[in-house]
Amino acid sequence: MGNTAEFYVVKHGDNLNKIASRHSVTLGQILEWNPQIENPDIIHPGQRIRVRAPHAHGEFEPFPGADFFQSSVTSPVIEAMGFRLIEEECSAYAAGPDSQWSEADRKSYAMWQRKLGFTGRDADGTPGRKSWERLHVPAVFE
Repeated sequence: MGNTAEFYVVKHGDNLNKIASRHSVTLGQILEWNPQIENPDIIHPGQRIRVRAPHAHGEFEPFPGADFFQSSVTSPVIEAMGFRLIEEECSAYAAGPDSQWSEADRKSYAMWQRKLGFTGRDADGTPGRKSWERLHVPAVFE
């Protein structure tokens, strides 16, 4: 199926059966991985749903290099990074992250760098190895 992230953001018209089918998993797996879903018939646009088994501890995306973070790059790694930044309360996203590197990603990452104590050029929003490894972006299934 191409690039598949660990999470899926519900869109208008989705239901759990469609999402499960799209990601080649069962409805039962979706429900097992998402204990926050109390009623499988009720999901909402914008809701984040795990569509892959949780990772064992230590399975994170390796640092892809600073050149990776450019507006011409589209990758599920960027979206996964964005959700981690939101979890770390470092968000400049108006509508949530997507898979294309953007100014909102840069601003959000700069917030993360400052949260870690970086300053100046080390907090310009371009990920570096040290800050990336501390963010713990979950490995993305390609």
